[in-house]
Amino acid sequence: MSAAETPEKLKHRPTIGRVVSNKMQKSVTVAIERLVRHPAYGKFIRRTTKVMAHDEENACREGDVVAIVECRPISKRKSWRVVEIVERSSAPVETSG
Repeated sequence: MSAAETPEKLKHRPTIGRVVSNKMQKSVTVAIERLVRHPAYGKFIRRTTKVMAHDEENACREGDVVAIVECRPISKRKSWRVVEIVERSSAPVETSG
C-alpha cells in the first residue's frame, strides 16, 4: 500500500472516551475510564482521567463516545483532538431560549 492510498497516518493509537462537557467553542472535555488493579487487595478499580480535546466542527454533544488522539499542544491545557464520533448520545439536544 502506497502513501497515497493510506488515509491519515496516526502517530498514536486512538483512545476512546465519553464527552462530559461541550460548553466551549471548538473544545470538548472527554472522560477516559480505565481499570486499575488494587496493589494489596487485587480488586479492579475504575479510574477516570479528564482531558480537553479539540473539536474543529463543534460536532460533539454531551454523552457522545469519541475517539481522541494525542497531538501537538493547541493551547495551555489542550493537546488532544477528536478523530471520530464512535457513538452518538441518545439524549435529546437542548436548545436555550
